[in-house]
Amino acid sequence: MIFYTGPLVLGFLLGFILGTRIKTSPESKLKFDREVYAIVVIVSIIVAYFLGPFPYYKDGPFASGFVSAIVGIIIGKLTLGR
Repeated sequence: MIFYTGPLVLGFLLGFILGTRIKTSPESKLKFDREVYAIVVIVSIIVAYFLGPFPYYKDGPFASGFVSAIVGIIIGKLTLGR
């Protein structure tokens, strides 16, 4: 199985940048618990499966750039989120 590094790296970088920009306001009472992250990961895997790989890519049945972007958002939120 071949993994293309272009979509993985670009998706992760864009997701990481977006994740660092997510901030919660005290008035909104939004909480990012483990359950929220688990739901986001499960839904993103389902969406990535239905998106499929980029045309002419043979790296698997998932949209690898989309999955790496979601991982980047979560890691960006956890490390540098405001």
